[in-house]
Amino acid sequence: MSIQRGIVIGGGAFAGLALALALRQGLGPDFPVIVVDPALGTRPSRDPRATAIVAACRRLFEAIGVWDQVASGTQPILDMVVTDSKLEDATRPVFLTFSGHIEPGEPFAHMVENKHLIDVLVQRAEAEGVDLRPLAVSDFSAKSGGIDVTLSDGNIIEASLLVAADGARSKLRERAGIATNGWDYDQSGIVVTVGHERDHHGRAEEHFLPAGPFAILPLSGKRSSLVWTEKRSEAARIVALGEEDFHNELERRFGLHLGEVRALDKPRAFPLVYFVARSFIGERLALIGDAAHVIHPIAGQGLNMGLKDVAALAEVLVDAARLGIDPGQADVLERYQRWRRFDTMAMGLATNSLNFLFSNKSTLLRTVRDIGLGLVDRAPPLKDMFIRQAAGLAGEVPRLLKGEAL
Repeated sequence: MSIQRGIVIGGGAFAGLALALALRQGLGPDFPVIVVDPALGTRPSRDPRATAIVAACRRLFEAIGVWDQVASGTQPILDMVVTDSKLEDATRPVFLTFSGHIEPGEPFAHMVENKHLIDVLVQRAEAEGVDLRPLAVSDFSAKSGGIDVTLSDGNIIEASLLVAADGARSKLRERAGIATNGWDYDQSGIVVTVGHERDHHGRAEEHFLPAGPFAILPLSGKRSSLVWTEKRSEAARIVALGEEDFHNELERRFGLHLGEVRALDKPRAFPLVYFVARSFIGERLALIGDAAHVIHPIAGQGLNMGLKDVAALAEVLVDAARLGIDPGQADVLERYQRWRRFDTMAMGLATNSLNFLFSNKSTLLRTVRDIGLGLVDRAPPLKDMFIRQAAGLAGEVPRLLKGEAL
């Protein structure tokens, strides 16, 4: 069975669903937008993680009509402190502070619990008439003027474009023969939600320890989300500990500045890698999100990079379709690739450099970086530039990231 040519999105997580809503908004209800992902059959989401959504990406969610439905459960990041110390140090001197606002009344970022945001995206997509199918893409074949997308139930969709939004281990990228360049960090990120006695007042903390960054990210209520980097073998040891031993390891790093701390869920370790696809496009194919790139979480930009892909690709496709141009043709997709590739490479270089600079035991490097942090802290214009870059508002910004409808 085939349907009118439209756009098929393989992957129903943040990037895939946000792209579907942006395309529905820009192309209208008569243009077929289909999202396929076996996980769409699992409701509600049980993802225990939380994510920092930077200001530009919050504006995107406002533009596609989902932010109001999650805002009440989010926690704005009102300020941030950066320390650099050894694990056994009695104190952790603050070398760098950031105000959490990029404009008066507009926080630099909000912490959002993944399960809430995913559920709202699915509900909004259903309400907007996006075709959601709890299936997988089993095959695809480009042809003159389109691409045949075969689903796991045997149906074939004759589409103009297939978008790979199926994550770091993308089967669609693999089937298209697109290689990646990158490496393994031999680090894992331990993720856990903790409760604490005192209010965090919206403050985020990044403690640079020799094994890697220990980030405390504020959630609503007296809770925080931790992203805790360790060597892979050490991370495996820590997450396998019993409750009391894990608490001791946690307290050594977290400290007692927020009172007694306790884990609220089971800690999980995720291997950290870096890669960028050699091409973000193929014949009638575009890669977005983790299918196109995975970076170190040291700057908290991974998901936000994927949402920037969404904003750029949606704008390119909608502009083409409004001019009567086939949105899946090569020159349209090349515009998307040019827009996103430099920013992706620059962010990858920045996170790799930060990880090298801070995840080590070198006394010399520690001295150099602490001097650098201190100089930045005393230069408000430089801090403002960094905060706008981190908020996604530097460079050529797509309309959705400005909060403008397509």
